[in-house]
Order: sequence, then C-alpha cells, then structure tokens
Amino acid sequence: MSQNAEYSAVNDAVRGRFFRRVWQMVAPYWRSEEKARAWGLLLAVIALSLFSVAISVWINHWYKDFYNALEKKDTAAFWQLIGYFAMIAVVAILGAVYRLYLTQMLTIRWRAWLTEKHFARWLGAKNYYQLEQGGYTDNPDQRISEDINSFTSNTLGLGLGLLRNVVSLVSFSIILWGVSGSIEVYGFSIPGYMFWCALVYAAVGSGLTHLIGRRLIGLSNQQQRFEADLRFSMVRIRENAESIALYNGEPNEHQRLSERFGKVWHNFWDIMKVSKRLTFFTAGYSQIAIIFPFIVAAPRYFSGTIELGELMQINSAFGNVQENFSWFISAYSDLAGWRATCDRLLSFQQAMRDNERRAPAIEVQVQGGELVMHDLGLDLADGRQLLGAANLTVQPGQRLMLGGRSGSGKSTLLRAMGRLWPNGHGAIRLPAARYLFLPQKPYLPIGSLREALSYPQPGETYPAQRYAQVLETCRLSHLIPRLDEANHWQRLLSPGEQQRLGFARALLFAPHWLYMDEATSAMDEEDEAMLYQALIDGLPGVSIVSVGHRSSLKRFHGRQVRIAHGQLLEQT
Repeated sequence: MSQNAEYSAVNDAVRGRFFRRVWQMVAPYWRSEEKARAWGLLLAVIALSLFSVAISVWINHWYKDFYNALEKKDTAAFWQLIGYFAMIAVVAILGAVYRLYLTQMLTIRWRAWLTEKHFARWLGAKNYYQLEQGGYTDNPDQRISEDINSFTSNTLGLGLGLLRNVVSLVSFSIILWGVSGSIEVYGFSIPGYMFWCALVYAAVGSGLTHLIGRRLIGLSNQQQRFEADLRFSMVRIRENAESIALYNGEPNEHQRLSERFGKVWHNFWDIMKVSKRLTFFTAGYSQIAIIFPFIVAAPRYFSGTIELGELMQINSAFGNVQENFSWFISAYSDLAGWRATCDRLLSFQQAMRDNERRAPAIEVQVQGGELVMHDLGLDLADGRQLLGAANLTVQPGQRLMLGGRSGSGKSTLLRAMGRLWPNGHGAIRLPAARYLFLPQKPYLPIGSLREALSYPQPGETYPAQRYAQVLETCRLSHLIPRLDEANHWQRLLSPGEQQRLGFARALLFAPHWLYMDEATSAMDEEDEAMLYQALIDGLPGVSIVSVGHRSSLKRFHGRQVRIAHGQLLEQT
C-alpha cells in the first residue's frame, strides 16, 4: 500500500467515514443478480443463529431443574432430565452443522462474486498496468485472493456473531433480571442487580481491551503487506532463476530475502508483544468471570433466599450476559484483522477509482485509415521531456522504422499508441483497422502451445494445419508435435524462440497494422531478415511501425524516422 493510501484510510476513520465506505463495498452484492439466493441463504443462517440462542435459553432453564433434582436427590427427575438434555443436544448439533454449512456456502458465493468484480475492474481501464507502473498499490494479487477471502468470511462471521450476541444478550438479560432479585446499597434498592454487575464488568473490560490492543490494527495491516512482499520476492527468483544462476547471484538474493523476512520477523514480534499483554488481560478477565457471579450471588444462596438450581441458573445467565456484553473483548483480534483487511481493499479500490477518473493527458482515438500524431509530447514521470510537439502521418501500407539512441523515447511512443503512457500532451489517431502489438518480450500464457500461439484469441480459433504452417515458417518446426502440450513456455523457450513465436502469432492474427518494439532483438540477423520477409510475404499490404536499432532493418522499411533532441526527424 502506498503511504498516501494508508494516510487516506486513517483519515477516513478519523472523520467517521470508514463504515460508510465499507458499506459501499458490502452493499452491491446484496443488490446484484445474486440477491435472491444471497438473501435466502442469509435469512436461513440468521434463523439458525437465532435458533442457537433459543437452544442456549432452553439449556439455561434445564440447569435450574437439573441442579434442583441433584440437590433433592430425585433419581427419576435426574434421568428424565438427562434424556431431555440428549434431545436438546441432538437438535443443537443439527442446527450448528447446517448453520456452518450454509454460512460457508454464502461466504464462497459472496467471495466468487466480489472476486469476479475485482478481476473485471483490475483488468479494465488498464488498472493492472497503470497501478503497477505508478506504484499506487502493493501486491494486488494478495488483495484479490487473500483479502477478499478474509473480508467475506470475517464480515459474515463477525456480523452474524454480533447479531447472535445481541439477541442472546436480550434473552438472557430478561432471565438474569428476573432471577437475580434486588439488593440494598446504602439504603437504595437496586433491582436486577446482577444485570448491572455484568454490564459494569463488561464495560470496564471492553475499554481496557481497546486501550491495550488498539495497536493490533496497524500491525496486522503491516504484517499482511510484509508477508506478501516476501512471497513476491520468492516468485521473482523463480521467474528469473536462470539469470540469477548465471550471475551467481544467490548471496545477493539471500540477503534480499533475509531483509524481507526481517520485516516480517520484527513486525510479528511487535504483534506478539501486544498480543501477550492483551491475552494477559483477557485471560484474567475470563477466569474472574467464572467465579464473579458466584461471589455476587452467594449471600442470597447462603441466606436461603435461592436454591442451588436458581444459583446455577443465575450463574449461567450471568455468564451469557457478561459474555455477550464482552463480545468486543473476545472478538478484538478478529476485529483488528478485519479492519486491516478492509483498509487494504478500500485503498486498492480507491487507487483503481483514481486511475479510472484520471483524464488521459494524450488523446488517443480510433478513426480513419491513417496513423496520425498531432502536436504530440511525451514526458517522463519526473517531468523531463522526451518528445515535444511532434507531428507524423503514416499511410496504410507503409513500413516505418523508428530509430534513435537508447532512452530517446522510441518504446514510449509505442506505449502512447497503446494507451499505456499517461504523461504528455497532444493527440494520436489510430487507424480503424485490425492491429497487433509485438513487444520485445512476448507474453506466453501458461497452457497449451496452441493457446500461447493464438493469444489473445482462444486456442481453437485456427485449424491445426495453420498452427503447423506458421511454426514451420518461423523456424519452429520442432514445436509442431507439442501443440497440445501444456507448459510454462516462457521458461521453456529461449528469448529468440519466444520472439519467433511472436512473429508466428502475428502471421496467425493477420493484422492490417503491426506495431513492433524491438521484436527481433534476441535474434541473429539471418533469422531477423527471414521473419521480416515472412511478414511482408504472408501479410501483403500490412502497415508496420517498428522500433529498432540495427541498420539491417532499414531495407524492410521504406521510411525511417529518428527521435533526437525531442523531435521526430525524417531520414533520407
């Protein structure tokens, strides 16, 4: 998470907007096309949760009769009440099982809906690219995968738990008020005094719990981020294993991983320290709560005002009321984790929203049959200018080569054509025709070779003989028998083979306009010449805009333009 996003989340909480923003994240699912099933499952879960409260009330009344039977040594009543309890237990077990089952069903359906919406939004408006380039958020994969999972399960768990506690609190408060009687304090009669004792006990405990454990929210947020950074670093090593091995970079990578884990370690120690203090208090609080109602009710029992069964009923009711009042204490760690998850998801959504609202500095339209750049300027993120007020027109069928020194802005110009460069001014009018970009490093999805070749189209788009034909043309005939093999082709193939596969993809796709960013940099000149000629022969009339350095490419382009000193200069 960026610092600005963190500060925004904190400020929102201070201004009381946190729960409103969480509600805006929660509400859409319950109004969506899934609403009928979602509400049906939710009402069923709520009903089973309330039923569990009824079971608890039922058992509370059973306590009174059972302990009275024990006190009176009534054998018949004892065995009758044991059978009664067995019936209650069977019903309680069935209710608990189906409450869990339906809650999990609702959780996974909500998670699936939220995940699909986040997939669509992350991939829409080029968010996945722009946020990565701008450094607005860290580890979006974790936010979509883990944070949405935690958010749905914890929101339902905490929400249903709170509802169950409120209903239980009302039910047992009525019972406790009725059985606890009144007490005289300094001449004043306090009715339902056990209820007030439970309230004061829980209120003091809740305040002290928040005072002791409030740092857990920020620490939980940081822990999630540090864990995700560590995982990402290990993934980077896997993705670049060959380069690291050739550099003998293991000590350097070991140091980087150790530094990442060091942050996990130190932050976890901070969590441990806060958790230790919190557990000291909550454990002591829970232990005292066991005997507290006996101490308070003992005078009435020893005076003969109440029987043993009533004492046990008071103890059970007090325990339930106190536990319900103390829900905040028992759920504090879960609430801290839920708050941290919400902050991360909210900042992620805000970053995507900001990117979507950001007006493009460079106007890109699809219109007509020519490629036109008008008053085009390209700037770096730090404000330095790469290109200023450039104008260029490329006619259909032309083959244009863009040259210039490294860092002059050649690849940036292609990114601007692809709506990927946010900094600059002016306008680009792309021809309204079928087009394809060939980057220096082609993307090859994990899957069958057929799917990698036809990307971004489905693997079944073309017949098998067409795949074989383009592989043969691009000197990849050894891959023809492996068309249906699923593999990680980006690791398996050499950079030169990957680029030849990119040319095979272009021959399959048959675009009218082809934009290439040093698409032959990993090839020798012989393969480069062969593939360019294959494009010209296989795609007659194709318009090509190429970024390249080699002079050997000039013969395949009837027009050369060089970027120098922030200008586009025609070469003769």
